[in-house]
Amino acid sequence: MMDDDQLVYRNDRTRDRTLATMKALGVDMVRVTMLWSVVADQARSTAARRRHFNGANPSTYPPRNWDRFDGIVRTARRLGLAVYFNVTGPGPSWAHERAPASHRADQRTWMPKSREFYKFVAAAGKRYSGTYKARNGQVLPRVVVWSLWNEPNQGGWLTPQWAYNRALHRIAPASPAIYRSLFLYGRKALEDTGHGHDYIFAGETAPLGSHKRSTRSPMYPKQFIREVLCADASGHPFAGHSAAARGCSVFDKLGPLRAIAWAHHPYTKHLPPTVRDPSPDSITMANLKELPSLLDELARSTHHVASGLSVMSSEFGYETNPPDPYNGTSLAKQAEYLNIGDFLAFANPRVAGQTQFLLTDAAPQRQYPRTSRKYWFTYQSGLYFTGQRPKPALQAYLLPIYAYGPSGTDPSTGQHLYTVWGQLRFRRPINVYGPERVTIEFRPSGGGAWRQTGGPVTITNAQGFFGAYVPVPGSGSIRAHWRGSTAPRDWTSREARVRGG
Repeated sequence: MMDDDQLVYRNDRTRDRTLATMKALGVDMVRVTMLWSVVADQARSTAARRRHFNGANPSTYPPRNWDRFDGIVRTARRLGLAVYFNVTGPGPSWAHERAPASHRADQRTWMPKSREFYKFVAAAGKRYSGTYKARNGQVLPRVVVWSLWNEPNQGGWLTPQWAYNRALHRIAPASPAIYRSLFLYGRKALEDTGHGHDYIFAGETAPLGSHKRSTRSPMYPKQFIREVLCADASGHPFAGHSAAARGCSVFDKLGPLRAIAWAHHPYTKHLPPTVRDPSPDSITMANLKELPSLLDELARSTHHVASGLSVMSSEFGYETNPPDPYNGTSLAKQAEYLNIGDFLAFANPRVAGQTQFLLTDAAPQRQYPRTSRKYWFTYQSGLYFTGQRPKPALQAYLLPIYAYGPSGTDPSTGQHLYTVWGQLRFRRPINVYGPERVTIEFRPSGGGAWRQTGGPVTITNAQGFFGAYVPVPGSGSIRAHWRGSTAPRDWTSREARVRGG
């Protein structure tokens, strides 16, 4: 799960309460944005600091800038949660090239310097190596899950996305070459600080793009990935002048893109997770299976990445209306779509994880009128509203369910069989408390009592996943029902609609 607002930018009490809530919901890892500009803020603000500042030495940064991240790793360790740091820009002003006068509005994200990024990643790697002592003399826990940069195919995180390429004599992709260098230097920094065998993810790509070609126009993820790995639209590797114009020689200097997974954000915005975006170069949940296929194809043709790379769904969620009247789906649809997304991620053997974004809706931008889109510019995809009132998605998150079919007929009764998939998420790891079971219950469309259909489902999967063929007497709804001797003692999934014919 990911919720920087609650984990990074509030107080210690909110952070610890949020981590405890996530743990109780069944989260096993938290993704945290380590923003370069936040840690480096005021790092070179005085003459004395400028003389002694070393970007690769964590002790020369303002100590309080690390405190928020130290607190996260300490509390997470105590709760048994893993921490996944996304180390990303934008960085401090001195770590970026100076934008041309015509693009000063993009200065904050303009051409970050990869060698300066190396130093910052090295500082983070040293601090969270498992041997570094903080100000209180205590050794900080080790972090072993990392990704480098966030949404590099989006102009809000990296510019220019497109720029005039003098060698090619035309407007061409620019952000892939910048990101390629950032990742390779950041990867080397992790290797040089003892994290070479950690779980390191490339990408963190956004799902959609634009056909425009400006400095801030988002690039479609498939196009971005091909360019990062120095391949053309057909997947053939660039060579000679075409490769030189794109800076592909950095692979000769620093080696291939060594990563254990490609992280991606398969949002589908308003569409259900089963409906793909019209662009063939988009990658949403509906066609996430195309991402590992693309990576394998490029591994064979370019040799710049290993084949068989896993995929990490590292941001996924749906904004709701209420509260956002402009971008949200209904509360019921959010719950349903999250469960379908979970099922699609589970069904793809190359997907290593699924990340819910967010726990709690982000507060609106109250400096704007409530009736304006700017007021709701922040993300409203939480399982809770801002006042901590739960949405129906909370129930769906704790015990996901998805039903599809009919998948045949019960020979003894003639009733249609549905395939039911689910997860007892909040009881993970399974067997800590003893054998776990759920019952599948059915209620007809006209109403009435819930009644068990089929036998109890015994859960043996350590992650709490279960599946069953369930007889369905007619049209109506089914749900999974768990009962236990400990809190919450009695819990049901959302209702999933089924048809008898």
